Amino acid sequence: MEQSKKGARQSPNPDELAVWREYVETAETLRQALAGGLQATSNVSPGDYAVLLALSEADGHRLRSSVLADSIGWERSRLSHHLGRMEKRGLVRRHRSGSDSRGAEIELTDDGAKTFRRASASHLRLVRRLFVDALAPEDLQAAGRVAARLRDHLADIALELETD
Repeated sequence: MEQSKKGARQSPNPDELAVWREYVETAETLRQALAGGLQATSNVSPGDYAVLLALSEADGHRLRSSVLADSIGWERSRLSHHLGRMEKRGLVRRHRSGSDSRGAEIELTDDGAKTFRRASASHLRLVRRLFVDALAPEDLQAAGRVAARLRDHLADIALELETD
């Protein structure tokens, strides 16, 4: 089947590649700065923060491990190992699921909630300093539109790949 010109697979041109490279390099620099700041100010890794954030937003501060893995985009084995380390630090607690003996529910402990609140305060100040303050209000709105468009596009492509 012949693809339309718009749908044809072709390499980006040099100008498009320059924008792509600027995006990738800037995103990585920002990610590293945020991760380093999070670790330095609160002794919480970005992985810890992702887990703590998901649990703090969940009803009853609990999630099935499979739901937690999906919500943060991790493989279940990676999450299981990470949860073991977090559990040793008293940040989370695992419970066998009452409805399914194969699954587990992950609960945010009081220490985990305190750690999350402390980490969030410094993390959000760093987000403001590194990201928000760098952009004029109209640039921030444009960045939000671009991010939303990219996310929607990726979701559409994921659906296309599932149906192929």
